[in-house]
Amino acid sequence: MARPAAANLLLAALAPDDLTLISAQLESVTLTVREVLYEPGVAIEHIYFPTTGCVSMIHGTPDGSVEVGTIGMEGFVGVPILLRAESEPTRALVQVLGEGYRISANAFMQVVSESKHMERIFLRYAMALFNQVAQSVACNRLHSLEERCARWLLITHDRVDGDEFKLTQEFLSYMLGVHRPAVTLAAGILQEAGLIRYSRGNIVVLNRPGLEGASCSCYQATRDDYAKLAS
Repeated sequence: MARPAAANLLLAALAPDDLTLISAQLESVTLTVREVLYEPGVAIEHIYFPTTGCVSMIHGTPDGSVEVGTIGMEGFVGVPILLRAESEPTRALVQVLGEGYRISANAFMQVVSESKHMERIFLRYAMALFNQVAQSVACNRLHSLEERCARWLLITHDRVDGDEFKLTQEFLSYMLGVHRPAVTLAAGILQEAGLIRYSRGNIVVLNRPGLEGASCSCYQATRDDYAKLAS
């Protein structure tokens, strides 16, 4: 059975009347691993509100691809539509299996136009997401591979049920902006420290406080931004 729409924290932050308004247009969906929700430069047809799982924003270049943002139950996929754009330069790719709700881009803009309060909450989320992207750029430039790996594992852990989740070397390489051998090295360091168990794309978080200690300050900064959405 699908979780209620309010399992998405952004939808839960809406006023009751606004939640009723948008819920009438939502349909439940399963988000399957590697499913592409939209491609770079292609018109976005639906907005997605995950209730479980994770969606990666992947930016590609001739030299490779890197994840610039992660979206889960704290937000929605398709921010450009809110900003009156039709597409964006990143690919939205399901990273961890989950569920959620979607609404057509046209219906989304219609309900947003009927509530300034709803629009304000969604715009606050857009700002938090932009901050996450900026934080990722700084993190990739300034912090060690081990710190960045711990940060991304924490971000994913925040958005899934339980301490165990699937995360392939391919996705970890996107997240860290490195080749797969470097992923093996970083995950191995965290595993040797007793913080995680990593085998064949399966990750188990064994010591959450220790993983937070191994991460850089970027993790807490991003988490604080999203916490403000509920205040």
